Amino acid sequence: MSPKIEWQKYFIAFLITAAIFGTAIYVSRLFDARRIADIQEIQEKIALDILSLETQLDLLAELSCEDIEKQTVLTSELNSLAERLSYAEETLGAQNDAVLNLKRQYSLLQIKDYLLLKRVTEKCQTKPVFILYFYSNTGDCTDCEREGYVLTYFRQQYPQLRVYAFDYHLPLPALQTLVSLNKVGPNLPALVINGTLYTGYQDREDIERILPELAQFESVKVSTSTEGE
Repeated sequence: MSPKIEWQKYFIAFLITAAIFGTAIYVSRLFDARRIADIQEIQEKIALDILSLETQLDLLAELSCEDIEKQTVLTSELNSLAERLSYAEETLGAQNDAVLNLKRQYSLLQIKDYLLLKRVTEKCQTKPVFILYFYSNTGDCTDCEREGYVLTYFRQQYPQLRVYAFDYHLPLPALQTLVSLNKVGPNLPALVINGTLYTGYQDREDIERILPELAQFESVKVSTSTEGE
């Protein structure tokens, strides 16, 4: 084989390799661009939802006790917002700046809803049923994922139940104040149920025993299974 033919063979192989490599880069960038566009759309939706919910919170504060008891939309929207934020966190990563900013906004919204609930119970002389859930996704909480599944079950089973989930390590002064007021330490997961702190994993039976009030709620059929029961 002549040197010219040998050189042409290597050159063609080089062109094929370069084309394959270039195509792979193009496809990767195309997927990345689509992924970024999807996340931006979620961010815009969440930002709008947060603004809408904040307005609802202000309006609810002005309602009578009877009218407030009829309000179930806010809880379902908070749950829906949490699901979208969870998707953004899984897609971009827990330490992504955009995700952290969204979590800070959502955490503030949850705290505002929690404070509103306390004001309503004082005004209407009712007994609140709520759970503050403190978790970590930095690898220092082996049971946080299981606890999350349990609380998701209760959130779906009892739409009237307020479940507020907070990232313990999130750099947010208002959240750290909430942590301090409830004496929540680094032993996670931690649940504050109607003002009482419980540390470590709590399964479904534990929570039902702590909250016998759940029996007064109208439950709905839940088809999703709960891990770690």
